[in-house]
Amino acid sequence: MLRHRIPGLSDDNATTTISILQDRLAAYNDLSLTLKHVHWNVIGPNFIAVHEMLDPQIDLVRGYADEAAERIAALGGAPLGTVAAITAPIPYHLATAGTQAHLRELDDVYCQVIAANRHAIDTLGDLDPVSQDLVIGATGELEKFQWFVRAHLEFPMELPF
Repeated sequence: MLRHRIPGLSDDNATTTISILQDRLAAYNDLSLTLKHVHWNVIGPNFIAVHEMLDPQIDLVRGYADEAAERIAALGGAPLGTVAAITAPIPYHLATAGTQAHLRELDDVYCQVIAANRHAIDTLGDLDPVSQDLVIGATGELEKFQWFVRAHLEFPMELPF
């Protein structure tokens, strides 16, 4: 049951929107942890460029999580922000590894998060345009971050380890 109502938004639409946003909240929390993992474990040529590129991404992704959680609360839901709430984490297979290996794996993670966001955008368009706008904004930035990652992959300068 919803704690309160948003004027002009049905309970059914609010409940479905909360579910979609909870999924995005879990994905953003998972992504922020993955980005921090890469930040700590990347080595090799271009280490410092990649290491420093990730900090602003981490901060912004944590911000997307916060926005999703606050929207869930505004809709009358209870945002779940614990690690246990990440029910479908995106697998990340590397520990300490070279920049190119991490960036290839991170590119795949971004593909999955962005694809799920685009699906959420399509679904939210019929439910709640305010929540849809929130996901649209995050998706644009995630696509820019993926471009940063892919730019490093264009000219591999990696040692074979």
